[in-house]
Amino acid sequence: MRDVHLIELAGRQHNRVSRTQLLDLGYTAEGIDHRLAAGRLVIDEQGVYAIAPLLDGDRGRWMAATLTAPETYLSQVSAGAAHGFWTRQRDFETVTRPGSGGPRRHGRVLVYRSLMLDGDTTMLGPIPITTPERTLLDLAAHVSERALARAVREAIRLQATTLDRVADVLGRHHGRRGRARLAQCLAAYAGLPLERARSGAEVRALALLRDAGRELPRLNHKVAGLEADLSWPRHRLIVELDGKPFHLDVGEDARRDAAWRAAGWHVERLSTDDVYERPHRLLALTP
Repeated sequence: MRDVHLIELAGRQHNRVSRTQLLDLGYTAEGIDHRLAAGRLVIDEQGVYAIAPLLDGDRGRWMAATLTAPETYLSQVSAGAAHGFWTRQRDFETVTRPGSGGPRRHGRVLVYRSLMLDGDTTMLGPIPITTPERTLLDLAAHVSERALARAVREAIRLQATTLDRVADVLGRHHGRRGRARLAQCLAAYAGLPLERARSGAEVRALALLRDAGRELPRLNHKVAGLEADLSWPRHRLIVELDGKPFHLDVGEDARRDAAWRAAGWHVERLSTDDVYERPHRLLALTP
């Protein structure tokens, strides 16, 4: 009967259970060892098991990392990946627990400590995790300015958070390492109409235009019944930013361009690479 409860619990937790949970279910240390020896349980992290076979995957690793000790929250780069705005490769998973002291590595888990977690945690399904805003603040202390800016853009684009919510977490963490860098990053996008952005390239384009003193376009508004990436009604100008996964159908692009031109608009197209690597091309096209 205990194994039924074990299977149910593991099913809710991406096939991961902690030793403490097994003991709470009534298993003895000898019973756990027996199931390990028989291959019915597999060790994932210290004190964390999976029902065999152990299938590797992000959510299973994240769940295991948070089960290594009570009050353990996925954080830093792992939380950024889980929230969807950090895509760089990770060599280990990162978590935060209450307390003080520097980070320490335990197996495949890097553990941070914090005395200020109240209000900065949430749940991602069964996984306890720092909020997107707190995750950005944590990242700001460790990653490059370019990587931080990209993470902020992606977090806003994906609607994982808002500039206002990030500003709120800054207000609660005076003197925190990384706070000034994140504040500067927010200032770079303050006042921009980011809520309609579909890609990081669009957010980057708005920042470039604002910094150059150019007129800001409407973002993803309909022109002649079709949504245009960047549009300036006063100048009858549309600039489309082409890049995967947003512009895959050349024939559809041509149809849209023809419809806009028939309505009296001038249409230009740029690659998303131009926005990041050759910004002068965007500035040369826009009023």
